[in-house]
Amino acid sequence: MKYQSARLWKVSRRKHQHWLVAIVLISLLWASPHLGHGDDKTAAVDFDRQIAPLLASRCLDCHNKTEHKGGLDLSQSKTALAGGDSGKVLSPGDLSESLLWDYVSSDEMPPKNPLTAAEKALLKKWIERGAKWGSDPINPFRFTTVHRAGYDWWCLQPLTNPKPPQVKAGDWPRGEIDRFVLAQLEERDLAPSGEADRRTLIRRLSFDLLGLPPTPQQVREFVADQSPHAYESLVERMLSSPHYGERWGRHWLDVVRYGESQGFERDKLRDHFWHYRDWVVRALNSDMPYNEFARLQLAGDILRPGDQAAIAATGFLVAGAYDEVGQSQQSAAMRAVVRQDELEDIISVVGQTFLGLTVNCARCHDHKFDPVSQVEYYQLASALGGVRHGERDFQPQAFQPELAGRVRELDGAIASLKRERDELSSPIRERILARRKENRDQYVPPSPIAEWNFNGNLRDSIGELHGEGFGGATLHEGRLVLDGKDSYVATPPLDVSLTEKTLEAWVSLADLSQRGGGVVSLQTLDGTTFDAIVFGERKSQHWMSGSNRFLRTSDFQGVAETSADQQLIHIAIVYRADGTIFGYRNGRQYGKPYRKERPQRFTSGNSQILFGLRHSPAGGNRFLAGTIDRVRLYDRALPSGVVAASAGVEYLDVSESEILAEADDETRARLQNVGFEIINLTQQRRRYRHKKIYANVPQPAEVAHVLIRGNTTQPAAAVAARGIAAVSGDSPDFGLPADAPEADRRRKLADWITSPQNPLFARVIVNRIWHYHFGRGLVDTPNDFGFNGGRPSHPELIDWLAARLIADGWRLKKLHRLIVTSATYRQASQFRRSAARADGENRFYWRKSPTRLEAESVRDAVLSVAGQLNPQIGGPGYRDFDTFVRNTQFYNMRDPQGDSFTRRSLYRTWVRSGRNRFLDVFDCPDPSTKTPARAVTTTPLQALAMMNNSFVLRMSQRLAERLVAENGAMPEAQIRGAYELAYSRPASDTDVEVGLRFIKQYGLAAYCRVLFNSNEFLYVD
Repeated sequence: MKYQSARLWKVSRRKHQHWLVAIVLISLLWASPHLGHGDDKTAAVDFDRQIAPLLASRCLDCHNKTEHKGGLDLSQSKTALAGGDSGKVLSPGDLSESLLWDYVSSDEMPPKNPLTAAEKALLKKWIERGAKWGSDPINPFRFTTVHRAGYDWWCLQPLTNPKPPQVKAGDWPRGEIDRFVLAQLEERDLAPSGEADRRTLIRRLSFDLLGLPPTPQQVREFVADQSPHAYESLVERMLSSPHYGERWGRHWLDVVRYGESQGFERDKLRDHFWHYRDWVVRALNSDMPYNEFARLQLAGDILRPGDQAAIAATGFLVAGAYDEVGQSQQSAAMRAVVRQDELEDIISVVGQTFLGLTVNCARCHDHKFDPVSQVEYYQLASALGGVRHGERDFQPQAFQPELAGRVRELDGAIASLKRERDELSSPIRERILARRKENRDQYVPPSPIAEWNFNGNLRDSIGELHGEGFGGATLHEGRLVLDGKDSYVATPPLDVSLTEKTLEAWVSLADLSQRGGGVVSLQTLDGTTFDAIVFGERKSQHWMSGSNRFLRTSDFQGVAETSADQQLIHIAIVYRADGTIFGYRNGRQYGKPYRKERPQRFTSGNSQILFGLRHSPAGGNRFLAGTIDRVRLYDRALPSGVVAASAGVEYLDVSESEILAEADDETRARLQNVGFEIINLTQQRRRYRHKKIYANVPQPAEVAHVLIRGNTTQPAAAVAARGIAAVSGDSPDFGLPADAPEADRRRKLADWITSPQNPLFARVIVNRIWHYHFGRGLVDTPNDFGFNGGRPSHPELIDWLAARLIADGWRLKKLHRLIVTSATYRQASQFRRSAARADGENRFYWRKSPTRLEAESVRDAVLSVAGQLNPQIGGPGYRDFDTFVRNTQFYNMRDPQGDSFTRRSLYRTWVRSGRNRFLDVFDCPDPSTKTPARAVTTTPLQALAMMNNSFVLRMSQRLAERLVAENGAMPEAQIRGAYELAYSRPASDTDVEVGLRFIKQYGLAAYCRVLFNSNEFLYVD
């Protein structure tokens, strides 16, 4: 019965609703020549070949060991003879006592699709002959039914290498692919379209293989090349381009749900996950055999221990979202549930990516539609049970040999941007400083609400917050002396409430190695909540704002303290109402301010001041060793100039906000853009050098158990790692015990999945490649070849392509070459009404369907045509967002400007909750989900984005400038140049006439926007 189902698909396309019933009936007819002869008293009844398929296809969906409706289980002889809620249903040899026959003969069962006369006759004969059982229990997965796929499902059968069919129009095919396609067309009285013109072909090829438009020069050269192999040479050049890996790497990242943040409620950045993206691009550019490409992603760290590239490859396993909060819960039961959710995600991406099966649907019960049991799900869970998210040691220079050169380039770019920033800001800074000298009176400090001078006592010189000394606290020559052991001073409760505030002190330290002592602290009376000036607690030799549980504490990133043990140092910490905290040393800003969610409010009568103690109770490293000359407490956040004046220095610090406020609009915008790019490039330089990588961090795998209904509190039998029995080819038995080492489990899984005998592995990838070239796969659900997936339009072609892929050493570039050089691919896209009436969806390829550019290709094409595309390949991605953390990581999206932000969209930092609005309107997928096939919509928002988005506005201006620079001042020449750039074709006289009128009225930049917004730009024929 090899490929019996495949032969029936021709019928299914005409009568889709009946195709499965037809398969079942033909299977039964094939199984027994006596099916239609119910009165033949001598014919034998074969249970396994006749009755088991009948029961499996018509009864077991409702009456099996887990779904026993009416209390009846017909999957095994014992339960079938026992009956159900209505009593005994099967009496061997006696129809009159067999309720099963009553229900079936009266068409009461099955309720929606009663048995046919032939089926009834067969069942009747079986009961009359004694209802003899065969294989017990019946394997419900063995046969395909009208409700589910069985072991005989088309994609689970061994690969064939079908011979290309004979065709009538023998002059059209350029290769075997075309014979398969043409045979289907001729069967439907359809004819293929003629070949597209050369300009269309090069634009089509360029976007398909590189994701970028061809240059006018490339188009002219190809059109002029009259050699017989001009097209094939063009294909070779594009397959050899480093941009090929970028284009096809983006497709792969869609499938594996690549994201550079954790997702879930925290959505923390994954600073060092970009190595996986670069590994994919490099592997594709090198034409790594696909079986090796898959093996390394599944088990690279095992197969090539110590190989940095192999470590990067395992990012595939952990590319999805990670529930950090769930994994860290105190409840072991909840952690177990979260872990099972994580494993389901990993199993789903492995199963769907490489096998085209939704194995994850069998977590709680046997798969409802495909022949995958719940036991097999947990066997795969055992194979992947050691996979864990995390960071591991990594040597970036071993993975990226050009690392040093890249870092030098970044250093140069940062230095250049800083020079530009200084040139723009210096005149503004000088104006601000000159104005300050004229208005020095505005920086006179206000009166504090409390002040302690320690001139012979611990009294508050302004109010009533007089201190009391404890331990060895003493006064000497107008200073409070603290020994760092048990000495401190405490005041009575404050009679005011404070939120916004400033703590200010003049202090000298006994030594710079001490860690954690408080200079001055405002705390609640029980010491559980406090804000304090602290030295060296979290970072040796650095000043910081101490707080309870570090809730309002971050590194100021100031310089290390080197002289406070030799002289008095002025230290102030300012707490603003918006949660921003500033540090100052000797009147100058100390490092960088940072912002927390909110400032702490200290209420009247419930807070006090401490000197020399971080917070009460006294003890540990909370004591300060040193002397304090003076302390002031303010009930407001002092401005920077006032802090400088209080410290007795001239206020020379000019903040970025002051400069921006003083600058004109153009200068302000440029300063903001330069500043944002400096931050981005500085982060990239740090990420280049970082010696960690986000990847699979394997842990010892526990023994896996089947979980009853997926419930972690109901473990059943232990299972060993193994594959899926329904997949023909190598044995699914890995020969491992349940407690086998993690490495052995994953290695065996990788071997089983990538085996040339595994029919799914090759079928799924050739379908993916076809999908991306034609906009739709031969199976139109690339991740699901199962019962709920699409049916193949050309099943023999899938097998032929899969067999060729294996024979060609799993080289994907050879597969691309076969497809794009075919006559099928080279067809024109012109619509033909007569053909559309027979095949409206173009499932049989009577033309090349036009395809809309994906979101990233839209952006990249705009950059390329405008002459702004930065061609840099690889490295940490750019960030088109500001980010901050308030328990959760938040992302504020921007439209940044600068050379580092004009790289291909592949190199955007893909965070899960930080969506790019421009890309979103063109159906850019959510990186939290697997996207084997992108949605393609047409909405008003797309047109509005191409007309009004700031990125498009800016690029339209750049394109206008390019057209003037390359074509001169004459609008006609500009229009002709624009058409060559945007559409890869010459402008017609009508195009020029319309363009001239538009430019005269609205200008060249607006005309460029119209070009970007046209279907001819956004679609590829």
